[in-house]
Amino acid sequence: MTKIFIDGSAGTTGLRIRERLSSRKDLTLITLPEEVRKDPAARADALNASDIAFLCLPDAAAVEAVSLVTSPDTVIIDTSTAHRTADGWTYGFPELKEMRERIAASKRIANPGCHASGFIALIAPLVDAGLISTDARLSCFSLTGYSGGGKKMIAEYEGADRSALLDAPRQYGLSQNHKHLPEMAKNCCLLYPPVFCPIVAPYYAGMEVTVPLTRRETFASPDEIRQVYRDYYLSGLVHFSDSPDEGGFLSAGAMAGRDDMEVSVFGNAERMLLTARFDNLGKGASGAAIQNMNIVMGLDEKTGLEVGE
Repeated sequence: MTKIFIDGSAGTTGLRIRERLSSRKDLTLITLPEEVRKDPAARADALNASDIAFLCLPDAAAVEAVSLVTSPDTVIIDTSTAHRTADGWTYGFPELKEMRERIAASKRIANPGCHASGFIALIAPLVDAGLISTDARLSCFSLTGYSGGGKKMIAEYEGADRSALLDAPRQYGLSQNHKHLPEMAKNCCLLYPPVFCPIVAPYYAGMEVTVPLTRRETFASPDEIRQVYRDYYLSGLVHFSDSPDEGGFLSAGAMAGRDDMEVSVFGNAERMLLTARFDNLGKGASGAAIQNMNIVMGLDEKTGLEVGE
């Protein structure tokens, strides 16, 4: 029986991972009493007793948690930003080329960021195919439900006396220093991070990441890019959808409640839109973490996850 510990199980991602794993018969969950949940000694004992530990913590606390691990056998899956570009850590996006094998053999796995997951799913295959240059200057905008902001933002949006400003989409990351930018550039082999426009909107869950392309960024046709996605995403939780039909619209909430991701191509040879849709709490967070756990355990990576047909 594989022993699992979730350090930070009171947060949004931790709670969702715990909910997903609680019904699994092949796992034993190590839990700490509330009074010692934040005690370093108790956490260290739990971390070192586990086969796989999820870190669902702020960055500084995640770094501290890693320092508490002395067991050579404990596999860490960190859902924070702290180790996504760090040496010695494997980036936990199995659909990238050769990444699934690296995850299976790794003791230190950094779970991807939600916005970053969509961007990387769209761009990494095109850079690998030579259809986009590593020195391309790209842009990206991303719609997300408010659950991506954690407990504080959820309470803000669901409060009875919430500000009227929350009734409309709100753009953020205005300084162009969003914490996902380093992993977006690194895992797509880009020299420059994209101009990034994240937007939080008044719905609970679901993401829609869009990268616009013109002849300046690629000479590939929409059909060439579609074929790259078909060939690249043959397994895992990312799949190509030829033309989602929503009457000329594309809802950012279409994949809410699911753990897979849909990538698509719209537009024409002069102006294209590459889109990735998924749940910010699914393939953008807890679903991806469980997928990585399944791979480490040698299981079908979709075990215990909600995916489409």
